[in-house]
Amino acid sequence: MLYWWSKFVLLGPLLRLYCRPTIEGLEHVPERGGAILASNHLAVADSFFLPLLVRRRITFLAKREYFTQPGIVGWFKKIFFSGVGQVPIDRSGGSAAQAAMNTAVRLLREGQLLGIYPEGTRSPDGRLYKGKTGVARMALEADVPVIPVAMIGTGAVNPIGSRMWRPRKVHIKIGTPLDFSRYAGMAGDRFIERSMTDEIMYALMELSGQTYVDLYAASVKERAAKADAEGAAREASRMPGTRAS
Repeated sequence: MLYWWSKFVLLGPLLRLYCRPTIEGLEHVPERGGAILASNHLAVADSFFLPLLVRRRITFLAKREYFTQPGIVGWFKKIFFSGVGQVPIDRSGGSAAQAAMNTAVRLLREGQLLGIYPEGTRSPDGRLYKGKTGVARMALEADVPVIPVAMIGTGAVNPIGSRMWRPRKVHIKIGTPLDFSRYAGMAGDRFIERSMTDEIMYALMELSGQTYVDLYAASVKERAAKADAEGAAREASRMPGTRAS
């Protein structure tokens, strides 16, 4: 109930007025049954615009901590994340990756529509980065199709580091579902899962028009952060009165 209230009463009308979002390829989203919407990831705004324009409810996975923070701020966070279709992952019994996998497969087997960002994190520079194979494992274990989705313009609405969203045009392109039934029973085969993931990323590259980079976005971000820290340390060492240790 909260999901639909946010979509049609609170957030939805505001986002439609602010960014005039459009979508093409809605016919590729099945009316019922489990499926994965695998999207590129340019901004936090991606998780708002995709549910807004797809008729069916979309579920995204989120850290359990988003739903358990105490106090009034924690209550508002819980309401907010629930309202945009996110469900908590309980990581107390094992690794975060396995918890996410178990939750995703359960939701898909229940016939739900699951939103996934194969890159694992937002693109640091607008390019499309190498996909992680979890999306392939989910598709094989739940026996569902993967539907490629290209978010276009959300990076301009919500640039990394920005506090305020900007009124920019948003467009979403949904591609033809990818059927991986030929690999049935092969979940856990790393070669097969890598091949599937690369096929998904190629479809995203064609849909979005982004330049593809055969590196993980998280690794690129880590290297950039390390370089920034080293640069700051060098600058600090040059300041008057600072001695090198």
